[in-house]
Amino acid sequence: MREARVLGTVRSWPGAVEIRVSVDGAEAAALAYPALVGTPVEGDVVLLNTSAVDLGLGTGGYHLVVAIPGRLPPDAPGPGHIVKARYTPHQAAVLGVSEEASPYAAVMASAVSVSSMPVVVADLHSALPAVLAGVLHARPGTRVAYVMTDGGALPLWLSRTVPALRPHLAGTVTAGQAFGGDLEAVTLHEALLAARHVLAADVTIVTQGPGNLGVGTPWGFSGVAAGDAVNAVAAVDGVPVASLRISDADPRERHRGVSHHSRTAYGRVALARAHVVVPSLPEPLASDVGRDLASSGIADRHEVVRITADGLLEALRRSGFPLSTMGRGLDEDTAYFVAAAAAGAHAAGLV
Repeated sequence: MREARVLGTVRSWPGAVEIRVSVDGAEAAALAYPALVGTPVEGDVVLLNTSAVDLGLGTGGYHLVVAIPGRLPPDAPGPGHIVKARYTPHQAAVLGVSEEASPYAAVMASAVSVSSMPVVVADLHSALPAVLAGVLHARPGTRVAYVMTDGGALPLWLSRTVPALRPHLAGTVTAGQAFGGDLEAVTLHEALLAARHVLAADVTIVTQGPGNLGVGTPWGFSGVAAGDAVNAVAAVDGVPVASLRISDADPRERHRGVSHHSRTAYGRVALARAHVVVPSLPEPLASDVGRDLASSGIADRHEVVRITADGLLEALRRSGFPLSTMGRGLDEDTAYFVAAAAAGAHAAGLV
C-alpha cells in the first residue's frame, strides 16, 4: 500500500479511469473504478495497491486505487443484495438477474434450458473479439452475448475490449465473483440462462476476464476452467463449441501447436462432448495440431470439426476489433485469431 497524489486524468472508458500519480517520488499510471472508490481528480491524495506492478504482473502497468480518503464515494444505489468479490474490502453489492427485485425475476424463475444455443468457450479474454468477428462474418445480424467468468479480472470494467465491441453485442453477463456486466449472475449456469432468456442471444461467448493467472504448469492456469464451462453449457442444454488456443508464434514451447492449456481443459476437464473447431492451417502447424488433438485425447472425447479458413483472415481485418494476445497482433499470431474466428463461424452455423 502506498500513498500518492493525482497529477491528472489520462483517459477513461466505461467503469474505469486511468490517472497519472506521483508515488514514491516517481510518476506512474494508476487505475480507478469510480463505482467502488469514486472519481479521482487532480490534487487528490489516493491510497494505491502497488503489488502487481512491483511484481511485474500483467495488469497493464497499473497501480490500483484503493480509496480516496478525503472524499468517499456515495453509497451504492439500488436494491441489489448479491455480493461479489465477497469479504474483500471492495466487495460490491449488485442486483442479481434472478433475485426478487430484478425485473427479470419471473423470466429467470422458469428458465431451465438454453434450448440448444451454441456457446463458444475460450480460455483467454483476447479470443473474444476474434470469436465475435467469426460469428458476424458467417451470420451477420446474429445476437451475441458475452459471459465473463471470474478466472481473471473480477471487474469487467478493466476490459477495454468490451467497450469496443458493445455495438455488436446483445449484452454482457458477469458470472461468479466477476461483476460489472449488464446482468449479474451467481453461477455460469445462471449466466447462460440469462444470456438466452433475457438478452435473447442466438450465440453466447464465454471467456475469463483480462489478466489471467498461470504458473506455467498444465493445471496451474485459470483458463483450465474452460473445460468446466463446456460442462456447464451441456448442463443447461446448450451446444458447447470449443475454441482452441493454437499458435506457431508463441516463444514458449508449451503453447506451440495446440496450447497445453487447451489440451488440459478439453482433453481432461471437459466431460461433456463439445464441437472442437479446427480451421485449415499451413504446414507444419496443421500436422502439429493434428498430433496434439490425438495425443491429448481431444480427438476421441469430442467432435472435431474441420472448416476452411477462407475469408476469416479478411473478416478479422475488416472487423476493426482490437486484436492482441500476449502483445502479439493479427499479423504476428495469425493462427491464434483465425482459430478463434473459426469457432465463432461454426457456432453461427448452428443457429
